[in-house]
Amino acid sequence: MKITILGSGTCVPSLKRSSCSVLIEIGKSLLLFDSGPGTMRRLLEAGVTIDKLSYIFYSHLHPDHTSELVPFLFATKYPRTYRRRKPFTIVAAKGFADFYDRLKLAYGEWIELAPGLLEISELDTSGPDHLDCGLFDVDSLPMDHTDMSLAYRITGPDGRSVVYSGDSDLCDNLVTLAKGVDVLICESALPDEMKVPGHLTPSLAGRIATQAGVKKLVLTHFYPECEQVDIAKQCRKTYQGPLELAEDLKEISASFTTSQK
Repeated sequence: MKITILGSGTCVPSLKRSSCSVLIEIGKSLLLFDSGPGTMRRLLEAGVTIDKLSYIFYSHLHPDHTSELVPFLFATKYPRTYRRRKPFTIVAAKGFADFYDRLKLAYGEWIELAPGLLEISELDTSGPDHLDCGLFDVDSLPMDHTDMSLAYRITGPDGRSVVYSGDSDLCDNLVTLAKGVDVLICESALPDEMKVPGHLTPSLAGRIATQAGVKKLVLTHFYPECEQVDIAKQCRKTYQGPLELAEDLKEISASFTTSQK
């Protein structure tokens, strides 16, 4: 299982951080989580062309997590020499198909793919859901952010697992989903002293990681205000395990480790 942080930022334009996005490679399957501004460029910088993606997972539908869906679909269709021919799946909360239909009202045939190329799999927003993808399993739970916010737990064939929180406030569901996970990729949008509804801070993310007993915590989704404080120090108020701060194109090990950063 290979994990690459594609984007560690937010909706705020930044030369350092693209919008939040993560790539997970399991065998020959490439899983993309969210696709905000800058995602496709970061994919290329990570050595991955968009036609190689097997799945795209959306945590919710805010623009900083979905805005490159339209360019992705357009690029998937054109030009002819690079046109995708292998089917792929978009996984998101119930209601995504309607969201896609509304995008087609605006863009029409420019984002309509050939029959059988795109499959949409919608997961429950009222409780736990499960998706068997053969080589790996997906478990989801709703988060405290929007009505269509989900976090995902990916479990590979060797039992190693990763949780991608998407955006969320402090909630029991994230603790439940992340129980004993090898890597928790958790949003930490703003410093402790700037807490806003619907988002976590470093110490709150640390509290979730401690309660869940995660083996490694990766903080991501940083607004510019996070650059002015010691995020790791704030997280250490509540979490003492292995900790990494996300950076664009940073590779994260899912191996068992006791080292700390």
